[in-house]
Amino acid sequence: MAACVSRVELSVSCRSLLARDLGSRSDPLCVLLQDAGGGRWAELDRTEKIKNCQDPEFCKKLIVDYYFEKVQKLKFGVYDIDNESFDLNDDDYLGGIECTLGQVVSSSVFTKPLELKQGKPAGKGTITISAEEIKDTRVVHLEIEAQNLDKKDLFGTSDPFLEFYRQSDAGTWQLVYRSEVIKNNLNPCWRKFSVPLQTFCGGDFNKPIKVEYECIHPEKKQKKKNYKNSGIIRIKSCKIETEYSFLDYVMGGCQINFTVGVDFTASNGDPKSPDSLHYISPDGINEYLIAIWSVGSVVQDYDTDKLFPAFGFGAQVPPSWQVSHEFALNFNPSNPYCQGIQGIVDAYRQTLPQIRLYGPTNFSPIINHVARFAAHSLQQGAAAQYFILLIITDGEITDLDQTRQAIVNASKLPMSIIIVGVGEADFQAMEFLDGDSGVLKSVTGEPAARDIVQFVPFRQFKNAPQEALSQMVLAEVPKQLVSFYKWQGWPPLKLPEVKALQIQASPGYL
Repeated sequence: MAACVSRVELSVSCRSLLARDLGSRSDPLCVLLQDAGGGRWAELDRTEKIKNCQDPEFCKKLIVDYYFEKVQKLKFGVYDIDNESFDLNDDDYLGGIECTLGQVVSSSVFTKPLELKQGKPAGKGTITISAEEIKDTRVVHLEIEAQNLDKKDLFGTSDPFLEFYRQSDAGTWQLVYRSEVIKNNLNPCWRKFSVPLQTFCGGDFNKPIKVEYECIHPEKKQKKKNYKNSGIIRIKSCKIETEYSFLDYVMGGCQINFTVGVDFTASNGDPKSPDSLHYISPDGINEYLIAIWSVGSVVQDYDTDKLFPAFGFGAQVPPSWQVSHEFALNFNPSNPYCQGIQGIVDAYRQTLPQIRLYGPTNFSPIINHVARFAAHSLQQGAAAQYFILLIITDGEITDLDQTRQAIVNASKLPMSIIIVGVGEADFQAMEFLDGDSGVLKSVTGEPAARDIVQFVPFRQFKNAPQEALSQMVLAEVPKQLVSFYKWQGWPPLKLPEVKALQIQASPGYL
């Protein structure tokens, strides 16, 4: 298993952006995409949105794995965000650029004019990107409050927020964190926040940090002899911990358990007919097999025993010919494991002529099946096992309400769900389950604890290299795994060498 050469964080700022809104300035956000092959781009990360700003300096850093031996094509897109939707298709495009990560890394400061289309300038707007290798995985957690701040608004109190800057080697100040705004409050207490230590101070505890909030008012100090300050900023707590990566967990001994669920409903068509999605062509493939090979070939490297449970759903199964939504592909319910990805493929081929495609299309039984194993693993209280369920389906889901509840329940477990849609059906329900447009909720209104579903329509990858599909469907898994173990507070089974450190700051003036 090859590890990435290094990780880099990209700092982004823009100047003179287009104003798309009538009567107000833009609310920009920058999204980073990477070339996934076949003319497709996969989103890697995005910055925060900054309100009413034509010259944004984004404080959220964009994280990229850097491979010296690869040409990594990147696309930066800047959008004016006017709603709360995650989807950017309904937001105004302010411009973007295409470049390679090598170009950014090799430049101390990489600045280019923004383009509306390839080669078409977006006006006078520019984007500036700087890169820094991540060598320190520690994170600083801060809780800060202020007391007796100045009243700044004419008809109200103040709407305070904090900005933290680090000093570069050249002596300039670079924004590293911007807090939320607390409305009408002269004694604000900001939410606890976290910043990577390298972002915060380059990992150097002796580097100065500038906090942008004017607590000493020069004019008042000159006019009032008894003037002391315009408020106190107090650091309630400061804690420094190691932030573990996906590789830390995997290299520390976490096993990835891969399960496949195959849709055998009648809407796929008669497997004997060339029009069927289950029809195996003369060269021995169909969309189901391509999806199994594409995703499985990547995941199998993270499972030592290479034994993968595989199930079918939506078919009448011998000998009783009852409809089953959770039958073992090898017809051995007590041991549904297949040896490697080839074993799953062999079981699929042998099962196909022995069953009758039927219906309906129910996802919840197989999700709950895998969730039971994930729940058992959870009881170990350690980052030992993580479960990935790949569901390959041709169409609309029948048990949407039950599936929503199953996903909400599974979001509390060490588990991710990948759905690959084959054929030309309307996959609106799958897009809904993906949760990219907002937090998925059960019928009763219970929100998912975290986003664990990734849906991809296969048709978008028909003419793309095989690895493009796996890159897209597996892109979110590392973040999902890390977010789960971070939520639980579990370190890798085998710890990296850097140890945690805690600092308690005493109250003081700033």
